[in-house]
Amino acid sequence: MLALSWLAAALGLLAGSVESAGIMSFFMLFLPYLSSAFVPTDTMPGFLRAVSEHQPVTPVIETVRGLLSGTAIGSSALWAVFWSAGLLVVAFVGAALLFRHRTRR
Repeated sequence: MLALSWLAAALGLLAGSVESAGIMSFFMLFLPYLSSAFVPTDTMPGFLRAVSEHQPVTPVIETVRGLLSGTAIGSSALWAVFWSAGLLVVAFVGAALLFRHRTRR
């Protein structure tokens, strides 16, 4: 996902060293575990359900699952596009500003 790549670039620019840059982007690997990728959100406890239903990976997973199984996808495709586009814009602008700030020194 292009948006997550730009987010990793922005986090890398925030980091003070190569090691800390790797650790900062490492936490993005856990997003699928907090989504509906492995279990339905209806079976999750309240707090975890709220996190799972309002994060960027869940609509992507629901859209892909619906397209592959031939079931209705509802508004999950639209939410997946919104999340991806929003994250891409924020991460790109953030990375560009951080890069400009770092190279002016």
